Amino acid sequence: MRWRFSTLEFILLLLVVAGSGVAYAWLVYGDGALIGATYALFVCMPILAFERRIIFRRLYRKIHSLSTPGFLLSSIAVYFALVYAGFAIAGSLLRLVGHPGEMMPSLNVLLVALAISGPIIFVLRVRELLGRDVFLSLLTGRYRKPVHEERVFLFVDLAGSTSFAERFGDLRTQEYLGRLFATMADPVLRYGGSIDDYVGDAAVITWPFDRAIADAACIRCAFDIFDRIQTDSHRWRKDYGEVPRLRAALHGGTIVAAEIGVDRHKITYFGDTVNMTARLEGLCRTLDRQILISADLLRRMRLPASVRSEDLGEHEVKGRGQKLGVFSLRPADIFHGGSKSAVVSSRAASPPS
Repeated sequence: MRWRFSTLEFILLLLVVAGSGVAYAWLVYGDGALIGATYALFVCMPILAFERRIIFRRLYRKIHSLSTPGFLLSSIAVYFALVYAGFAIAGSLLRLVGHPGEMMPSLNVLLVALAISGPIIFVLRVRELLGRDVFLSLLTGRYRKPVHEERVFLFVDLAGSTSFAERFGDLRTQEYLGRLFATMADPVLRYGGSIDDYVGDAAVITWPFDRAIADAACIRCAFDIFDRIQTDSHRWRKDYGEVPRLRAALHGGTIVAAEIGVDRHKITYFGDTVNMTARLEGLCRTLDRQILISADLLRRMRLPASVRSEDLGEHEVKGRGQKLGVFSLRPADIFHGGSKSAVVSSRAASPPS
């Protein structure tokens, strides 16, 4: 699990935490900026690391599976334990370099640590709920008035979800989808995209156009998602009896982005580009392919060396007055007789959902 931050965001987070420690030291002791910053970093960063599932992941999942009272009490207990441990480590390091270092935090220190960490955790959870790009756009008010811009969309759909639900029920299916969408999160972050929405058993991923075509980031993201599913196939079979079978479509163009809502605000994208991507994903089933990309988008970027394209010609797309050029994408080893690949024929892989 990576830190889900850009380098700039991570540095900003360190500065906020360290600065809070410096402010506390000056207010209480009138001195000790270095000591205050050291204690703040060692006391607060473990809490943030726990909340970001960097450390003690199993404990994090266990706590979050509890009822609300149990969750709250357990979380506070973990926070206090991390504060005590971090404070002792910071005190030991300060003593090693010749500074007076206390080993046990006072009640004031505990309260200050929670007061610093609490708002940061809240902001990070809101950011995680909305997505990084949407969160920043809402803060800056970028889309309060509708804006024309170019974007790329990746629709990833789960094949066979209906039959899975019939066999295992809705609760099990929701757990299955949650695991699948969580698997997509790291590739999306790695390649600079954002998950715009979840629609049933499909995820809608988007990029600003220039970011998407730079080094074919949108294509690399799609294949990374497929590869992660394949790499972890034994665990999927063990936990759910099957490996998710995905279909994906990529298309880009001009859209209108706008902030909508009253009680709950959301950035929404309107236009032919979004509709075409959804319909292109529907062609995956018709054309018996797993990853399709529009010719319009493909011609504006260079394919990675590990990917090959196949021209499937032009196809009528419902709701569009003209035909759409379509290519399928596959790993290069398929075209050279390779036996191992994360992308397999959808005809053999699954019934349609």
